[in-house]
Amino acid sequence: MIILTQRGRPANALTLKEAEIAAPRLGLEARLVEVRDADELESAFTTMARERARGVVLVPSPFLVTHGLRLAELAIKSRLPVLAWTDTSSLRGALMSYGPSTSDVLRRAGGHVAKILNGAKPGDLPVEQPTKLELVINLKTAKALGLTIPQSVLLRADQVIE
Repeated sequence: MIILTQRGRPANALTLKEAEIAAPRLGLEARLVEVRDADELESAFTTMARERARGVVLVPSPFLVTHGLRLAELAIKSRLPVLAWTDTSSLRGALMSYGPSTSDVLRRAGGHVAKILNGAKPGDLPVEQPTKLELVINLKTAKALGLTIPQSVLLRADQVIE
């Protein structure tokens, strides 16, 4: 399993540590691949495919969100399934995502904005964690990769993109 992220992000070390703990339980080995910029994405996917990676996990970062469509194209071209953290990634072509619901996070952020516009001090508002997590599966991508998603997994999904 490859963990793909942008070089220089402090969260990378913690993410890799957690992956190294979880991967053996799944019979996998975790390896971090870092890219500096969009120019390195294609060579990273070429290398991962050549090394016969079984899949790619995206670490949350604005860089990877910005390049979501390109990541999906490269993943399909390289025949690598990609797991992301946001439903937006699955809508753009990642095989699946599991993480906070983008629409729920934005709705809740809008509530905070409304409170501030009505006079609340931002420092007085509580910090909120996402409460709604969603599993999104992209069947178009699965088909392009030649994968069959088990019915039991599809039934658990909050959204299936056909």
